[in-house]
Amino acid sequence: MERTAFTAYRDKVVTNCARVIVGKDDIIEKVLVSFLCGGHVLLEDKPGTGKTMLLRAFARTVGGDFRRVQFTPDLLPSDLTGINFYNQKTGEFEFRPGPLFTNFVLADEINRATPRTQSALLEAMEEKQITVDGVTSRLAEPFMVLATQNPLESFGTFPLPDAQMDRFFMRLSLGYMNREQEMEVLSRPSAQAVLSQLNPVVTPEETAYVRTAYREVKVSDDVKNYLMDIVEATRMQGGFVSGVSTRGALALYQAAQAYAALQGRDYVVPEDVKGLAPAVLCHRVVLGGSMNAEAATQRLRKLLSDVEVPLENH
Repeated sequence: MERTAFTAYRDKVVTNCARVIVGKDDIIEKVLVSFLCGGHVLLEDKPGTGKTMLLRAFARTVGGDFRRVQFTPDLLPSDLTGINFYNQKTGEFEFRPGPLFTNFVLADEINRATPRTQSALLEAMEEKQITVDGVTSRLAEPFMVLATQNPLESFGTFPLPDAQMDRFFMRLSLGYMNREQEMEVLSRPSAQAVLSQLNPVVTPEETAYVRTAYREVKVSDDVKNYLMDIVEATRMQGGFVSGVSTRGALALYQAAQAYAALQGRDYVVPEDVKGLAPAVLCHRVVLGGSMNAEAATQRLRKLLSDVEVPLENH
């Protein structure tokens, strides 16, 4: 594994995205980790914090085709997958591909679409393929769904079912900038103007390498046991109705490998696992009653503080 290739890739991507989104390098890096692992990202935050801008900037930075879909209650599954239409000139049916046939799909306000339309994303997200009228088509590689939703506004929305939440590799939240960062944004050109000047900073060859070579990062038995201690704690703790699935455990394992590689290491340390756990696991646990996502995050953070961290031994 060529460690300098990962650190150089990370620096180029984060620096370029930071031209649009100021002071959120850690979030950009987590989106990059998800991308390396072939995962999808759910960005959940208040309106106006830069969710859409961040995802647009990331797609431009790493290159590839990009489509944005505004999710609304009247959006149909075929509006995503495409349709077979009758061509009167040829007298035959032809397939017109939908916006899922691209590298990056920005699903804006995903919880505004009906469950039927949301479920049209499931096959694409998990299998990297779609089926229309019994015919299955493979999607482009890389393929990544970048979804946004506003957690505060519930009127006219359809909460994502647990099965679909589990398909998202990470759930992230941008939050507000600090005062100095916001003052910098106020006095510069608009984000749209900066975004229009962004160009890809990495080659398809570099992307292909980092998306496969991160799996060479070593994970010791101590770290694996620590990861499983966290996963099993979510299943046994009384506060969680449902704990982390095996898919969630695998996602945390891969995320830790990718994150370690981006730091220039060929091994995972327990802090990698602990630091990534909230973003990878919080949306995969279910709390009883009407407890919200923030409550789940707080509960998981407490659980992480209770699980014993193994001592490093290199």
